[in-house]
Amino acid sequence: MSQNKTTANPFKLPVVTHFVAGKPCPATGRTLPVTNPATGAVIREVAAASREDVSVAVAAAAAAFPGWRATTPLKRARIMFRFKDLLERNADRIVALITEEHGKVLDDARGELARGIEVVEYACGAPELLKGEHSKDVGPAIDSWSEFQPLGVVAGITPFNFPAMVPMWMFPMAIVCGNTFVLKPSEKDPSTAMVLAELLKEAGLPDGVFNVVNGDREAVDSLLADKRVQGISFVGSTPVAEHIYRAGSAAGKRVQALGGAKNHAVVMPDADLDNAVAALMGAAYGSCGERCMAISVAVCVGEATADALVAKLARQVKALKVGPGTLPGVEMGPLVTREHFQKVCGYVDLGIEEGARLVCDGRGLRVPGHDQGYFLGGCLFDRVEPSMRIYKEEIFGPVLCVVRVDSLAEAMAVVDGHEFGNGTCIFTRDGGTARWFTDNIRVGMVGVNVALPVPVAFHSFGGWKRSLFGPLAAYGPDSVRFYTQRKTITQRWPGDAAERAQFAFPSSSTQG
Repeated sequence: MSQNKTTANPFKLPVVTHFVAGKPCPATGRTLPVTNPATGAVIREVAAASREDVSVAVAAAAAAFPGWRATTPLKRARIMFRFKDLLERNADRIVALITEEHGKVLDDARGELARGIEVVEYACGAPELLKGEHSKDVGPAIDSWSEFQPLGVVAGITPFNFPAMVPMWMFPMAIVCGNTFVLKPSEKDPSTAMVLAELLKEAGLPDGVFNVVNGDREAVDSLLADKRVQGISFVGSTPVAEHIYRAGSAAGKRVQALGGAKNHAVVMPDADLDNAVAALMGAAYGSCGERCMAISVAVCVGEATADALVAKLARQVKALKVGPGTLPGVEMGPLVTREHFQKVCGYVDLGIEEGARLVCDGRGLRVPGHDQGYFLGGCLFDRVEPSMRIYKEEIFGPVLCVVRVDSLAEAMAVVDGHEFGNGTCIFTRDGGTARWFTDNIRVGMVGVNVALPVPVAFHSFGGWKRSLFGPLAAYGPDSVRFYTQRKTITQRWPGDAAERAQFAFPSSSTQG
């Protein structure tokens, strides 16, 4: 929720506004710059919502809620089917916007969109997902059943690194469950959210069911303070996640807040190193490391394992093809902003000061014709210690740290000792080792020879420890539980005969 410098739009650039009650809204007040990270140029402005702007969007969602709540799950699902089709037909447009504003390569942007569409597909099963439970004759002529009813107005606050996928972790499920939604996307890459809003309207979603307010912390704090907002979903850094969880919970809202990560890959002596290196390259340097599931630490069991892994990694890191995400063959694009570029470079400086061995240094990278872009080559540290800040803190850039240990038990102690518990994986050929690791590691998402164990749409995404605040994870079955509240009804129709009062608390023994 960093505050960007506000501008008066002196160059008369296009302005990304808000989307409320089925249409874009005129921009008023502050605007923030949106840059193309491959060039460093400001390409458009984005409106920064005031408290009043947020209130108008929430009012639109509140007004739409009664009618949407009364819409059958089947009709809601049919809108999602049409939305899915529109997403696929507009994929090139969406992917181009993601690459332009975020910087990730086009293939990575396509993968992001595809994973978001998978959640839309899951949401199309709303009639099945929202079926309650029914028990006949829990007592004499007494039936009991449960229903899943929507919360009302809910909000989503999403990060810059997945401007299509992470919002689609939230609003498709919230909407098919009968809620209305207000999305606050990242101000760094806001255009994708506006396209999603337009496509939802084209799919037949009633006005006000989905709304977008752009901006920064003022918009976030306004959503937290608004009593009409019943639930908030958040993905971002751990300090902000914890703040949103505490403030939202204190205000009586239902909150799921996904925070930071420091994901470890444990590499065993029996691992297929070539496959492990291929997987680690994508997991550590894909999307320039700007993923909450990025592998940022490789824990090597044994000196020989570490020596071999580092040698193989170094060759591939030095050969990384870095450049604008629109160019064919490019494997890694720029970091999202100049400020973030400087922050990640600062961590590389810090790692050297702390005594880690910098095997690959990407700080001197130059991309011809893009001298103002935020390009950082792949960085690889060896002999990193858990006491170092480059180990403890989330860098969120193309920096992979190698930690050396002597045993699986020591490797697991390193993983479990970190404050984050988002994702981890192990590379091994031994089934017993893999089973012990998956059973006992204290991390929420675990892979075996899979470096990015991101759950598919019909499971749920969420870490442990300080990577997730709140009891329910994102999308999948947990999203139905998060975006609905259970109501249990017990019903009895008395017969014609007079009945006497019963003063004992009813139980199965008194009702049977």
